Formats: sequence, C-alpha cells, structure tokens
Amino acid sequence: MSTFPPLKNDLILRAARGQPTERTPVWVMRQAGRYLPEFRKVREQHDFFSMCRTPEIASEITLQPVRRYQGLLDAAIIFSDILVIPQALGMTVEMVPGKGPHFPDPLVTPEDITRQIPHEKIDVVGQLGYVLEALTLTRHQLNGEVPLLGFVGAPWTLMAYMVEGGGSKTFSKAKRWLYQYPEASHRLLRMLTDACVDFLVGQVKAGAQMVQVFDSWAGELGPDDFTTFSLPYLKEIAQRVKATLATSSVAEHHHVPMTVFAKGAHYAIAQLGATEYDVISLDWTMDPSHVRSQLSTGKTLQGNLDPCILFAPHDEIRQRTRAMFEQFSAWDGEGQRHIANLGHGMHPDHDPEALRVYFSTIREVSTQLKASSFANNSK
Repeated sequence: MSTFPPLKNDLILRAARGQPTERTPVWVMRQAGRYLPEFRKVREQHDFFSMCRTPEIASEITLQPVRRYQGLLDAAIIFSDILVIPQALGMTVEMVPGKGPHFPDPLVTPEDITRQIPHEKIDVVGQLGYVLEALTLTRHQLNGEVPLLGFVGAPWTLMAYMVEGGGSKTFSKAKRWLYQYPEASHRLLRMLTDACVDFLVGQVKAGAQMVQVFDSWAGELGPDDFTTFSLPYLKEIAQRVKATLATSSVAEHHHVPMTVFAKGAHYAIAQLGATEYDVISLDWTMDPSHVRSQLSTGKTLQGNLDPCILFAPHDEIRQRTRAMFEQFSAWDGEGQRHIANLGHGMHPDHDPEALRVYFSTIREVSTQLKASSFANNSK
C-alpha cells in the first residue's frame, strides 16, 4: 500500500458509520463527467473508454469537480464506468455518442456465455489495473482534501446490459433470460458477483476509502424476481468484501463503508436494511420518512433530490433542497445519518452553477441546524 496523505475531511466516512458530524456531507452521482465544460474539452480529444483506461486522464477528470466546487464537496468518485467488468470478462463494449453503451455482440443464449466469456474469473490487476492505478494516483493528488470513492455495477444491472446489448425501455430480453434460462442466469450472476467482490477489494487496496454498488436497473424487477435474482448477490458482495478486508494488514481497510443504490426497488428497503451495507442510497421517488420507518436497524441514508430540479430557477433549487434536507433530518433532529446526494446522476445538459447552488444550500442549512442543536444542548 502507498503511503497516502492524511485525510483532512472525513465527514462522509463518519456519516456512513453513524458517528457525529458537524454538518451533512454532500456529493452527487456522475459529478465527474459530461455536464462539466472542462470534461467535454478533454472528451473532444479521447474516446470514452480510452479516458477510463488512462490513469492520468481518469484522475484529472475525477479532480475536476473537486477543483470547481472547492470547499463544497465532501467526496470524489473515481472516473470510470460500471461496464469495465463485462469488458474484463471478454465482451466488447462501445460508448456511442448520443446513445450510450452498446454491446455489438450481446449474450443471446446461454451458449454465448462460454463463447464470449472463456475465463469466468477476472484478473483484477491484470485486466482492471488501470482503474486501480487511477485510484492510487487520485488519492495522492487529492492530498487528503476529501475521501475517494470507488464503485461497481451490481450483477443484475451488468447482466441486463450484457443481454440487452445496451439500455432498454423494457429490459424484456434480460428478463426473458430469468424466466427461460434461470440456471444460466444464476451462473452469469454468480460470475459477475465474484468479479464485483474481487474488483471492490482491489479498489480499496488501491486507495478507495468508500465504495458504492450501483443496481441501476433494480426497479425493472418485481419484488419476487428482485429477491431471487438481485438481492442474494447484493448481499453476498457486502458480506464477502467486508470479510476479505477484515483480514487485511492495513487497518484503514477494516472499516471501509459500503453503499448500495438499488434504483426503483422501493419495495426492498427492509431487505436492504438487513444487509451489511452501511448506507442505503435512495432515488428521488422514495420518501425518506417512509424509508426510515421500514428500517429496523441503524443505517445511513443517501439522497435524494430529483436531478431534474437542477433545471429550475436557483430560488426553487434552494427551496427544494431545504425541503429534502428537512425530510432526512426530521427523524433524528440533526440528520446525523444522512449523506446528501441526488436521486440519480447528473444530466449532460445540467448547468454546473445549478449544482453549486445545491451544494451551497446543503452546506448552509446543515451548518445552521447543527449550530442550533449545539446551542439548545448547551442551555
């Protein structure tokens, strides 16, 4: 392990663990990327996955929002993509401008698993070492300013892309696999779970201080199918990553917080609350007070402003952000177990200054609440 600079701001790590914080930490999904002019300038010169595979470029892009929103961000998330795992398994993935990810040769039948994925176990260092290098480089370049986050896509979400060949309105091809080829589906999900576990452990050892599992298409499954084809693998990822890191000789690795984002799976909050994830990230359709009522164990919640609210006038953004914050803080009076975020990622046509308004409002209202609480407790 490299000797990293000391961390100056550990708010998000404390919030994830339920420890006291002087204000609510904030970051957003896709904060390093396409809405930023400085990102688009770099993108003009490079293919998307070339940027992911070049540690210096990936690191630079990761740092762009930290620089732009100096002092307002409480985490950086490494610039990469969830689909680097299918690539490492042997599949071709392209990023088509205006369309998104595209698999020219998707999985059509179970036989395609053997044909396209000859080796079911990835060599994280050998095949995904560029991500690890980017993490280590970025951790040094952050100089302890904020923690660095790593991530993976959840097995079901990765499988959906690999079978559909890209995004979809119905995901009927991927769901057809679940019903027609359940054994092959579980085989593929197991393979992807192993890859996620190994990759997350590698990311932490390379410098990630917190990690998130994105199940972006969880809401495409009904409750029974989620319980069968997604939840067991999400649960296993958290268990195995934590168990593996607990044996590390590096003390920092033992308590790395883990977040799960199962977009649209509002019906599964109680089940997710029973997993070993420290943080449950909510999309914008979920009511924090209802979510909290479904949890029998202490968990930190993350979210959940609708990203499209950032298209509103700045006064409206401030109003909606305050309302969101109040929903999360109501359960304990201080919002101690809340990480402010959006309910999904930034859009390409978002105004970066609208995001600054969101960050500034979170900083303002959470600092005021903490100060008020401290004053009341001192009387």
